[in-house]
Amino acid sequence: MPKKRSGGGLTTTQQAAKFLGVAALSGVVLAGIALPAAGALGLAAKGTVDGFDEIPANLKTPPLSQRTKILDSKGGLIATVYSRDRTVVPLTSISPYMQNAIVAIEDARFYEHGAVDLKGILRAMNRNVQAGGTAEGASTLTQQYVKNVFVEEAGDDPAKVAEATQQTLGRKVQELKYAIQVEEELGKKKILENYLNITFFGQQAYGVEAASQRYFSKSAKDLKLEEAALLAGIVQSPSRYDPINDTEEATKRRNTVLQRMADIGKISQDQADKAKNTPIKLKVKRPRNGCITAVSGAGFFCDYVSKIVKNDPAFGKTEKERAKLWATGGLTIKTTLDPRSQAASNEAAVSRVNKDDKVADAVVQVQPGTGRILAMAQSRPYGLDPSKHQTVLNLSVDHAMGGSYAGFQVGSTFKPITAAAALEKGISPAQSFDTPRKISLPADSFRTCAGAPTDDKPWSVQNETESEKGTFDMTSALGKSINTYFAKLEQKTGLCETLAMAKKVGYERGDNKPLWEVANTTLGGQESTPLAMASVYATFANRGTYCTPVALLSATKPNGKPIDVPKSRCDRAMSEHTADTINQMLKGVVEDGTGTQAGLSDRDNAGKTGTTDERKNAWFVGYTPNLSTAVWVGSDGAHQNKMIDIIIGGQYYDKVCGGCLPGPIWRTAMTGALSSSETPSFNAVDVPRAKPKEDKDKGGDKKKPGDDEKPGGDDNPFPGISIPPDILGGNNGHGRGQNGGTNGP
Repeated sequence: MPKKRSGGGLTTTQQAAKFLGVAALSGVVLAGIALPAAGALGLAAKGTVDGFDEIPANLKTPPLSQRTKILDSKGGLIATVYSRDRTVVPLTSISPYMQNAIVAIEDARFYEHGAVDLKGILRAMNRNVQAGGTAEGASTLTQQYVKNVFVEEAGDDPAKVAEATQQTLGRKVQELKYAIQVEEELGKKKILENYLNITFFGQQAYGVEAASQRYFSKSAKDLKLEEAALLAGIVQSPSRYDPINDTEEATKRRNTVLQRMADIGKISQDQADKAKNTPIKLKVKRPRNGCITAVSGAGFFCDYVSKIVKNDPAFGKTEKERAKLWATGGLTIKTTLDPRSQAASNEAAVSRVNKDDKVADAVVQVQPGTGRILAMAQSRPYGLDPSKHQTVLNLSVDHAMGGSYAGFQVGSTFKPITAAAALEKGISPAQSFDTPRKISLPADSFRTCAGAPTDDKPWSVQNETESEKGTFDMTSALGKSINTYFAKLEQKTGLCETLAMAKKVGYERGDNKPLWEVANTTLGGQESTPLAMASVYATFANRGTYCTPVALLSATKPNGKPIDVPKSRCDRAMSEHTADTINQMLKGVVEDGTGTQAGLSDRDNAGKTGTTDERKNAWFVGYTPNLSTAVWVGSDGAHQNKMIDIIIGGQYYDKVCGGCLPGPIWRTAMTGALSSSETPSFNAVDVPRAKPKEDKDKGGDKKKPGDDEKPGGDDNPFPGISIPPDILGGNNGHGRGQNGGTNGP
């Protein structure tokens, strides 16, 4: 509110008298000069002029709650979110018919009187006496505006709303004091503008712009005479004069407004009569509020954006400040969501998994080099109705941002991280290990970053089939997803080095806790999220530079002031040569390894399958140089279904694997998202190889594409590692119970 001008040396009482148009007499009872109608209103006149002077002079006007608009990267509307549907507009954007109509019916002498209309009060007193009750009020538009400010400030708190609307002398006196201030500081035009923007017009519409859109699907500046009169008539009683539910009452009230406009000379009688004879023609636009109404299946992404606003310090220093900003709204948030990628991910998410299946899926796409989240989709729709298989649980993100309690074990999709750590340590891709199907590594083989043994028991690791034994190098072990090889590779590389690489590429636990220092990390035993995995693999696509995932491009406050939204931070995680080597090795996975059902034929692409113990989670995470996509399939509840002898999407699977279900989903998402994109290539490098002995001797390490490894059948998901019982038994069923191990391809 503008700075208050000086009262020219007048006391508050004298200022009151000036605006009321009466003489101020020292010691006169306030009700005698300001509220002569108090008796008729049933109020007891108490308090002196001194008491009036003691009321705080500054009316605190909170920012009006408005719609927040969430846009995609192209500027298209994803969703509108609001606590009160309102769009604040200047008086110049409001039809003159509307301005004249509201003044005519609510306060015809608005431009002639001060904060209180004494003639209006006397007229109301006379009418009320004749009627034997309260037939006519005497509040000016200014007083009504002040009252609405109190109501707006009360928000959705019923107790505060009741206090703001109570009809007591104290409240009336307070309204009067503030009305005088408002008249002094704002002037008539600004008061009218504020009034039209704050007033409730029924049907969840606050302010004339929202009301015009609700009832007529047009802007307030385009309202016709009969339309403006209808809206002006609603204000007195939004429920009684609701034109949607009672056209007859609304018509009578509209015609009353039109006649009043003619009586005071704002329109001619002919105009009034013509408008009265015009039937009400509504074009109702139903309100769409919240992420539940998000277009393009982007409800989960919309929810993720809301969590950013409520949690990131960019939107307020404290949680309370951020919550208030979100509730007040009026923000315009442009996001990273790409419409084409989102459409492709939506199609992919429901292509092979039905919303009523025992399991669900999640698809996330991230742009390498920028960290921008381009798409976020699930097989189950966003919503609150379980009978329609809706959910608000975002399976793509961590617990703090609306995801499951712990996330999901990632299985063999972790193995490229171990490989990157090994390459960075100087271990050659030609490094080979001769392993049987099952191995047992000594207890002191793995040490924490502090140098202590991770456990005092040996770690037993096995591959799924008897044929998976022999000599493997890094390329063949990735292509065939050999558990025993990666157990030995982590042993040679070092657990601490492996964990350090995991942190560098953005691998994070879904429960927001620090990574555990446990040996089974290399086999994907620590739960993470599809968003984190898409970002990890985007690091390989970006030749070794990790960029933190971001969802916002820009945001502005209601006044147009920009907000410094969170930006992606990009840091080198590994050398370009290491990343290029990983890319070449993972190309083999989709060309002739476990991911052949996912491969794209028209461009360079790479990826890795992953399946956890008892087929409770299945993954495919893959990428091209310009897009990284993670696909997860599994259970989204406390009970985890084993994906064995199961029907998913109408198709029977004897056992689900990363290549046979998530892989084809990935291919659908990538094909649609990249349909008109460039086809850049990976940077070619020579990857040293060591010929496996089993290939030469009997080819025993061959296996069908899509087959998965199964870890040992121990109840402990980390064999040979002591885990506290409280951890072993819980975590919402996501991989910490019996046979919660990991590491299929």
